[in-house]
Amino acid sequence: QELLEKSKLLPREIRWHFVGALQTNKCKPLAEQIPNLWCVESIDAAKKADQLQKGREAMCQREPDYSDRPLRVFVQVNTSGEEEKSGVEPREAAALCRHIREQCPRLKLQGLMTIGAIARSRGVAEGKENEDFVTLREVRDQVAKELGVSEEELELSMGMSEDFESAIRCGSNEVRIGSTIFGERPAKKDAQIKDDIDQGKG
Repeated sequence: QELLEKSKLLPREIRWHFVGALQTNKCKPLAEQIPNLWCVESIDAAKKADQLQKGREAMCQREPDYSDRPLRVFVQVNTSGEEEKSGVEPREAAALCRHIREQCPRLKLQGLMTIGAIARSRGVAEGKENEDFVTLREVRDQVAKELGVSEEELELSMGMSEDFESAIRCGSNEVRIGSTIFGERPAKKDAQIKDDIDQGKG
């Protein structure tokens, strides 16, 4: 909902990345209503990919200029085994990746992502590698082999503000360090749109 609102206020030149938990019933409107949605980083089920595909197809029918711009997606893998974490089991990643490549022509499989256990990052000795990041790299290599593509074709999105250096050492192509750059996000009740503040609505 927040991204839908912001995308209407800000320029189309922005390439939006959606990071975070995504409910299946939110996938179609997300892909359908935001033409400049560039990437969705948290696909963990074929149903979600199918709904993104439907939404993107509908958007391209409405706005043909975007027909040659596939929506990039990362498959989220639960490398830590934590029940509260989203993501497919490592052994299930290849099947979901294959589904996206073969059944979702409006999507482009960009790679795999994970949110590793912060405790493991904090506990990693200097010069050692976080085992969650190692696991994702190994899963990526296996998926590439099963799909018959080069490892370089599948990016790794792993590492956040507290552990991005370790992730980079393990081969991450993309790190998510918003809080380091922008600071902590305000509570949702405190977040306001600038136009509303200027008009005295806040």
